[in-house]
Amino acid sequence: MPSTTSFTLRLDEDVKNALEAEAVKADRSASYLAAKAITDMLAAKQAKAKAIEQALAEAEKGEFISERAMTRWVNSWGTDNELSPPEVDIFPNQQTR
Repeated sequence: MPSTTSFTLRLDEDVKNALEAEAVKADRSASYLAAKAITDMLAAKQAKAKAIEQALAEAEKGEFISERAMTRWVNSWGTDNELSPPEVDIFPNQQTR
């Protein structure tokens, strides 16, 4: 079990009251819910940073889908002839094919 330490923060009174009400509903302490919210927020920020890092690495490859191919695909949505997602058609140092 991870060790814990105390941490003090100031909350708007309405936020504090809402947190305490939620704690009662959840049969948990307000500090548990606050710690869980902070943990979840940090995990979400880390996941977002990782996703951005991965997207940048993908972009660095220089392989993309052209605007023309994407537009054709998007315009087909909801039609009887909906297209499959387009494939990469722009490669490093090449024009669209």
